[in-house]
Amino acid sequence: MAEMLLGLLANRRIIVGLLVNLLSSICIVFINKWIYVHYGFPNMTLTLVHFVITYLGLYICQKMDIFAPKSLPIRKIVWLALSFCGFVAFTNLSLQSNSIGTYQLAKAMTTPVIILIQTTYYKKTFSTKIKLTLVPITLGVILNSYYDVRFNLQGTVFATLGVLVTSLYQVWVGAKQHELQVNSMQLLYYQAPLSSGFLLCVVPLFEPVTGEGGIFGPWSTAALVTVLFSGVVAFLVNLSIYWIIGNTSAVTYNMFGHFKFCITLVGGYVLFHDPLSLNQALGILCTLAGILSYTHFKLMEQEEGENFIMLRSEDSVCTTSSALQTLPNTDVCV
Repeated sequence: MAEMLLGLLANRRIIVGLLVNLLSSICIVFINKWIYVHYGFPNMTLTLVHFVITYLGLYICQKMDIFAPKSLPIRKIVWLALSFCGFVAFTNLSLQSNSIGTYQLAKAMTTPVIILIQTTYYKKTFSTKIKLTLVPITLGVILNSYYDVRFNLQGTVFATLGVLVTSLYQVWVGAKQHELQVNSMQLLYYQAPLSSGFLLCVVPLFEPVTGEGGIFGPWSTAALVTVLFSGVVAFLVNLSIYWIIGNTSAVTYNMFGHFKFCITLVGGYVLFHDPLSLNQALGILCTLAGILSYTHFKLMEQEEGENFIMLRSEDSVCTTSSALQTLPNTDVCV
């Protein structure tokens, strides 16, 4: 009886965690788009607000013993913090300049670019099956962009820069976690304030500080509440991703991500009345098929690698740690 109650409690916690991640991940896209469309709040300033609230949230978490902070040398995460600024800023600019469908599909290009970076600069090899899944992903993104009636050069530039910087950031996060022996929350705890400092220096050069459109401008109460709420939601996204990865399987995390991908696309067309042609729909389906195939093959390879480690551990326990480090890294925040 006690075991049954514990099982129900554990399942309830997992369901709550998944729901928090689902709602926060979808809401952050729609809330940010709403802020840009209806309030015209400056992009970099919104990013700065998100960073500050994320740090405050992590500070509260470490005080509640949700994670233990680890002392890190600032010089080793400077470039990571800079790429974090670019990753969030360019992604938000892409959302501001494009339809939600184009924004969401452009993010899917992160996977091919990450593979290109790891192959070129880190000499990492990928199977032919994995490489072939990049074809429908890329083809679908191109098809959707070509037939998007709201296609514009500025949005394309921001989306491209967002994909490039996001890919670099995700590769560096994996490398730094391995190098410094920290988890994502410990790393973000140092990243967030450092990135906030960088943006604080840059914001006055690109956006007004006072007056119309400035952070200290005449904003309505509704606008300020919405901006602060978006910061809290952004923090919940990071916190729930960390919790899901720690308490469920890689399959659950990835498949749940695909579900969120579809819901966000549908929500964009319903809430913001983004036009959708038949060719765009085919592009979306093509990209989704590529993403699902990539996940399927990646998880199969990961499972084969884990089985290989278990077999080898029967002969030598010491080889397990080094072999684990060669497995695919699923701890990726999108």
